[in-house]
Amino acid sequence: MNIFEILSIIFCLCGGIFFLGGTVGLIRFPDTYSRLHALTKADNLGLGFTVLGLTLVSSSVPEILKLVLIWTLALISSSSACYFIGNHMFQIKKTVSRQNESNF
Repeated sequence: MNIFEILSIIFCLCGGIFFLGGTVGLIRFPDTYSRLHALTKADNLGLGFTVLGLTLVSSSVPEILKLVLIWTLALISSSSACYFIGNHMFQIKKTVSRQNESNF
């Protein structure tokens, strides 16, 4: 076992720990915004560590480019989904607060 394989295992384990932390945050955090934060930040960092670990043991440049492309697409899609969900929740809260003000 060479140094790249050892580093690959360490980075993949770190990625798994971040995925686990993001999943626990998704289940345990109290509101939508906190859950979105846990889901997007921790999971993207976990995926980044996993991609970094896999690039260390990959055998060709196209494999590395595919891994980086997957990570980039995951970053873009998760940030877009987080924005849309957060914006929708903001609009719902704004509508509810206006309805509460009109009732008084």
